[in-house]
Amino acid sequence: MPDHPNKITPPDWDQWQPEIEATLLFVHQGSRVLLIEKLRGIGMGKINGPGGKIDPGETPGECAIREVQEELHITALDPVKRGELWFSMSNLPDIHCHVYTATQFTGTPTATDEAIPYWCEIADIPFERMWEDDSYWLPQALKGETFDARFLFEEEKILWDEVVFGEESAKLWKKRSEP
Repeated sequence: MPDHPNKITPPDWDQWQPEIEATLLFVHQGSRVLLIEKLRGIGMGKINGPGGKIDPGETPGECAIREVQEELHITALDPVKRGELWFSMSNLPDIHCHVYTATQFTGTPTATDEAIPYWCEIADIPFERMWEDDSYWLPQALKGETFDARFLFEEEKILWDEVVFGEESAKLWKKRSEP
């Protein structure tokens, strides 16, 4: 792995173990994306997509659908995995997150005690209210690209990053799934 310009040493990702396995799911239709204002938990007060921790025995895809149901009272009908996020955090648990997008759903997005939903033009996504990494990969994910992204955070600031798209991300996913 090449040196990062700011000379921060990332974790040994081959040995790194997340404390939390989680998902995010972004529903989008045409030029709009359904975002949430998070009301509790990690990222409270930030804008994001619905998501959360994977339950024991649950697949990432099952978790993504369940979390959208719990947080917004809708059911995503066509989720597609777009990426994986690897977060080494200074002040929060380390997280491995599977990211999905969907274009169809049933139900009406409804506020819950976890999230306030709202539709936003993709061109107007409020990255200044989101986690710093979202601008690195979310626009591409909403265009249907796959990605694999690793970040070293100090508080809410990225100290180190590595983001790959397309075939490179597919190779990483395949490598990790092999015995």
